[in-house]
Parts: sequence; C-alpha cells; structure tokens
Amino acid sequence: MTALTPPPPDNVFLKNIFLHHLHRIYNGKCFLYKNIAHLKSLASFKGLQLAINEFGEDVKKQIERMEEIYTLIDEKPVNDDCNPIKSIIKDEFCLDENQTIPVLNDLDLMLYVQLLEHVNITSFRMLIMIASMLELADVKQLLIENFDEAKENDKLFALIAKEYITTD
Repeated sequence: MTALTPPPPDNVFLKNIFLHHLHRIYNGKCFLYKNIAHLKSLASFKGLQLAINEFGEDVKKQIERMEEIYTLIDEKPVNDDCNPIKSIIKDEFCLDENQTIPVLNDLDLMLYVQLLEHVNITSFRMLIMIASMLELADVKQLLIENFDEAKENDKLFALIAKEYITTD
C-alpha cells in the first residue's frame, strides 16, 4: 500500500459510510417523488409526461426497496437537511421560467432528470460496493435493482431527447 492509498476501513466505518449515503439518496428520492406531479405538469408533450409518470413509479419502487434495506440492516431513515439531491431538485434548472418554445423547456426537463439519475447511478454503485464489502447479499440485490432502474431511466430520457432533436 502506498502513502497515497488510505488503509481499508473497518466494518463500523463502512456501515457509517453506507448509512450516510443511503440517507442522502433516500431523502433525495422521497423529495423527488413528492415533486413528480409538478415536473410532469411542466412537460409540454404527452410522451414526456408518460415518461415522467413511469419515472415516478420507478422512484416509488426505489424508495420501497430502500425502506426494505433499512429493515434488513435494522436502521431507520434519518432526515438529511443538507442533501445535494434536494438542492438539485429545488433548483430545477429554472424550469418554472416560461420558455417561448415548449421544446426548450422539455429538453431542460430531460437534462434535469438525467442529471438526477446520474447522481443516483453513482450513489447506488457506491452503496453496492459497500454492501458487498459488508457481506449484505440481500441489501446488495435491492441496490442492484435500483441501480438498474436508474440506468434504464437515464436511457429512456436520452432516447426521448434524441427524438426531440434529430430527424432519424
């Protein structure tokens, strides 16, 4: 091990890291779920509204899985006021500003959702690694399901954005 590589954390420290990130993503997802109807109302085209609806259903399933994770590890969610995901959601890329061209608002909305999914993908990836180190197979499986859903949602919004800006 070089001087640039920290020593591996023990299980107590790993669990603290795990909980810290689980709380953040859980609270962010709960806040996002409460705001899905507002996001849907900002979309001007039916296809995007349907995608946001599907996204909201996936967010709900992800929250339910995280609640199951809390049960499996005998912990409870802790409110996290300093939450970067909440901050991104509150900012909304100024989505409430009326654009003269509805497509601009829709593209901003898709960019915003994809940004959130990239944060979620990264967070779930880290949680999967830690769950593996802690030998929490059931927890890891639930996180993999959330990770896969987040990747699929990212692809969905990328495809919809492509439809908006290309002719093929």
